[in-house]
Amino acid sequence: MKILISADMEGATGVTWPADVLPGTPQWERCRSMFTSDVNAAALGFLDGGADEVLVNEAHWSMRNLLLEHMDERVQMLTGKHKSLSMVEGIQHGDVDAVAFVGYHTGAGTEGVLAHTYLANSITGVWLNGVRASEGLLNAHVAAEYGVPVVLVTGDDLTCVDAEGYAPDARKVAVKDYVSRYAAVCRTPARTAADIRAAAKAACALAGRRDPVAGKTFTIELEFDAEHLAAAATVVPGVAASGERRVAYTSATMYEGIRTFKAVTTIVSAAVEEQYG
Repeated sequence: MKILISADMEGATGVTWPADVLPGTPQWERCRSMFTSDVNAAALGFLDGGADEVLVNEAHWSMRNLLLEHMDERVQMLTGKHKSLSMVEGIQHGDVDAVAFVGYHTGAGTEGVLAHTYLANSITGVWLNGVRASEGLLNAHVAAEYGVPVVLVTGDDLTCVDAEGYAPDARKVAVKDYVSRYAAVCRTPARTAADIRAAAKAACALAGRRDPVAGKTFTIELEFDAEHLAAAATVVPGVAASGERRVAYTSATMYEGIRTFKAVTTIVSAAVEEQYG
């Protein structure tokens, strides 16, 4: 049994503030250990439950945040940027039996601690086939194309609610309770590690490849906080204006859909000006 852990940071234990997740800040340095604790606890739980291999794919910002030296020696970690499938890199090779979304968060334009979808402020909403989409929803559809079930989701309490929509059978662990975008009632790392480890062990019963989902098309619409960002996004072939500050495109597979999404967000982030966005 091989488990892939997609590890984001905004939904990690103790994280409530932008500086907590911005590489190079003192708060980020402090929160890295709590992020690592969450991920390591998930890995230990999967190993407790019978997994033979756990691969952690770093999915936050620079994708160089976790402290490898504090992970269990049986864990392998994929770290660094420029990966074909970004947050779920590694799922495409046909040897992953389940995926866990650890440290995830809610989507742009919704309630949740540090809620966003890929870009912290520039994107104000994302919709997949008309449904408002978090990163979890987008990545779950990618996983489904490879027949890989989502078996564990951790984050704030609203992230767990969001996950009910795309992974209803998955185990969920709330490491904090939403108060505002920048405030939460947080549990201690000792408690969240125990909760995550127990949930991951139980989640092993849900592992096992499924029939890949095929034959669907995916229309993704994005809304931005400035008109010039929408215009910049239309540089990507197939991406067209769909409304005020909005663009949309349709892909024959979610593999193509998420790669186009990454291209759009890369171009848009380069078009953001420091003072005016």
